[in-house]
Amino acid sequence: MNSLRLLISDSYDPWFNLAVEECIFREMTTQKILFLWRNAETVVIGQSQNPWKECNTRRMEQDGIRLARRSSGGGAVFHDLGNTCFTFMAGKPGYDKTVSTGIILAALKQLGVDASASGRNDLVVETANGVRKISGSAYRETQDRGFHHGTLLLNADLNRLADYLNPDPKKLQAKGITSVRSRVANLAEFVPEIDHQQVCDAVIQAFFAHYGETAQPEVISPDVFPDLPDFAQQFAKQSSWEWNFGKAPAFSHLLNERFTWGGVDIFFDVEKGAIVRAQIFTDSLNPAPLQTLAEKLVGCAYRSEALADCCAQLVAQYPQQENELSELQRWLLETIK
Repeated sequence: MNSLRLLISDSYDPWFNLAVEECIFREMTTQKILFLWRNAETVVIGQSQNPWKECNTRRMEQDGIRLARRSSGGGAVFHDLGNTCFTFMAGKPGYDKTVSTGIILAALKQLGVDASASGRNDLVVETANGVRKISGSAYRETQDRGFHHGTLLLNADLNRLADYLNPDPKKLQAKGITSVRSRVANLAEFVPEIDHQQVCDAVIQAFFAHYGETAQPEVISPDVFPDLPDFAQQFAKQSSWEWNFGKAPAFSHLLNERFTWGGVDIFFDVEKGAIVRAQIFTDSLNPAPLQTLAEKLVGCAYRSEALADCCAQLVAQYPQQENELSELQRWLLETIK
């Protein structure tokens, strides 16, 4: 059996690509695998990150930007088609992230880019304006295998990073991993005509050169469901709210707003994407509906639609306060995404 395997995805769906990666990783044996892929506009967060803390989730919702949680650690990144993503997998003891890093550096050298490894997981280029990051990586290891995946910035829209990786200024105390922002640069600054295919070809060539053998590419397409064990279940998990949002570490959130009928302070404690404690304080002359709302919110998913449903139920219970409750409902819909 060939000891190398080369997989190329022609899907831009982040949930599809991450499900493929997970299934391949689970079923692999002793082969050394290179998987090349890219995602349309997506914020990808690390396994232990809180999307509400990391991202402007409301802006993402408005612009149709997906959220995808990966199974490795590290920080939040923005993917678009100006990124090339790579995954190296190997069984132990053959798994060695310095080898895969060396393959990427060799590929960049072929393309005319002199890069180096920096810190734990970045590749950088020295420029007249200082060090610029062109690639970030994350890793995952089990007892008998490991993978190294990362992204190379080719001609990504770097302004969009700021659009979606800056959270709303919410009073939110989060427990978990927070991203560290770095000065980044596109490879197109150094090689103006660079494209995804060129980068893939260079990485494949460096991969084959390192191991001294080749493999036929296997194209994985969403048009033909991948023949991978449990792929349908993995894809369903990867695309679910429970995985992408619900796995967020515990956090607390304070919301406050002043309405014509009074001020409202709402405190939430959120665990696994669900509200486990809610307190509402108000100087409204009719506080009863809000006290009932606080009780109803416990156990509710931390999603705008779920909170709005709780408010809608209250309207039936307190018809005299319909205007106030509708105003509160609109505010919650806008504030929590």
